[in-house]
Amino acid sequence: MKKLLLLVLTLFTLNVFGQDTTNTKNDVDLLTSKLNKLHNKISTIDLDISKLKLNLDLKKITKFSTIYGAVNGGTSLSNVDVYSVTDGLQTTTIETPYDYSVILGVRKIARMGYEPKEAFKNGQENSFSDASTVGKVKGFEYLFEVSYVRQEGENYANQHHFLRYIDDEYILKVEYLEDGFADIKYFEASQRYRYKVEDLDKLDFLPEVLQKGKLSLNIGAVQRLSEPYGYDPLEEWKLSNGNLHYTFLALEEGYNANFISHGIVQYTDPQGNIVAENTEIWEAVAIPQVLSDYTEKKRNELENTIQHSLVLGFDYYYYSKKLWLHSWGNLMPWHYDDKGEFSYHKFNNGEQWYDYSGGLIFGYKYNKNLGVFIEGKYNKYWNREWHDFSFGVNYIIF
Repeated sequence: MKKLLLLVLTLFTLNVFGQDTTNTKNDVDLLTSKLNKLHNKISTIDLDISKLKLNLDLKKITKFSTIYGAVNGGTSLSNVDVYSVTDGLQTTTIETPYDYSVILGVRKIARMGYEPKEAFKNGQENSFSDASTVGKVKGFEYLFEVSYVRQEGENYANQHHFLRYIDDEYILKVEYLEDGFADIKYFEASQRYRYKVEDLDKLDFLPEVLQKGKLSLNIGAVQRLSEPYGYDPLEEWKLSNGNLHYTFLALEEGYNANFISHGIVQYTDPQGNIVAENTEIWEAVAIPQVLSDYTEKKRNELENTIQHSLVLGFDYYYYSKKLWLHSWGNLMPWHYDDKGEFSYHKFNNGEQWYDYSGGLIFGYKYNKNLGVFIEGKYNKYWNREWHDFSFGVNYIIF
C-alpha cells in the first residue's frame, strides 16, 4: 500500500524535475535536495505489480482505534401559537419535534497534547484538530463517521470519512464530507510534498517560546469531486430585465392556474391540490416552494464534476501545560479549467478564484486559576462557507 501511495506522489515530482534540461550551475538548496532524495527513493521501487504483496496487519491497523455509537437528544424550539381571524378566531399550535442525533463511527487519530481524554465518545465532541493537515504521529490515521440528525424540525444526513498517511517528506489524504446543515458535499484526494522547518529560532516574528514548536510547509495537488457548484438552474428562466418568469416555470412543472368567476384564481399543484386561492398567496407561499423544489431537482440531475487544483499549506504545533498553539491553513490559488459546460470557471466569469481552509487552537493559563482559550476552523470552497468556533475564559476557585 505504501509503495502505491509513493508512486502517486512521484508523478508530480517527476514532472517538476523533467522540465528543465539546461546545464546551469546552481547552488543546491535544502528543498531541492530533499525532492531529489524523495525522487531517487521512489525511482527504485519495483513496479512489477505481479510481485506486489500487501501484508496488511489488521491488528496493527486497528490498534488504539475506537468504535463508537451514540444516540443524543434534547428539546427543540418551544411550541408556537398562531392565530387567525379569517373565519372567526382560530388558534393553531405549531410544534417542533425534539432534536436528536444518531451517530456511528470508528476513528484512529492520536490525541493532541491539549485535548482532554474522554471516558466515552458520543460523537458530538468538537475535535477541531481532526481538520488539521498533519497529525501528532506519523503513519496512517483515519475517521469514518455517519450521523442522522434532526435539528429544529429539519432532518439531515451527515458523513465525514478520511484516511491520511503522514511522513516526514510527504502527506497523502483522501476525504469525503457531506454536511447537510451547510449544504456541502464533496470527495477530495491530495498528494503533497512536506518540508519541515528545522530552525524556528530564525523566525524573529514569533515569540521566543513559540520558536520551540514544529512547523512544516507543504505543496501539492488536490482533486475534488462534487456537484457543479455555481450552476444556477433558474438562470434560463430569467427575462431580459432580470426578472424571473416564475409562473410559466410553475406551469411547466405541472402546476395549474384555474380562473374562476369575478377574477378569482385557484392555483393547484401537480397532484391537483389547491395551494393558493389568490395571487398574493401564490407569489408569497407557493412560488418559493416551486423554485426550491425545481432547483433541487435540477441539481440532483447533474453528474459530479472533478476539479484539479494546486494547494499550498502549513501546519504549526506547540504544546506545554501552560501554553499551546496549533494552527494550519490550506490555499488553492489555481484550478485547472477543462472548459466543461459546468466548470466553475464558467460561473466565475472565466477567472481563477481562491479556495481555502484553516484552523486555530490556542490556550493560555495565566496562573493556576485563570486561563483563556480560542478554537475554530473555517472553510470556503466554491464560494460556499462553513465554520465552527469557540472561545472563552475559565477561572477556577480553590
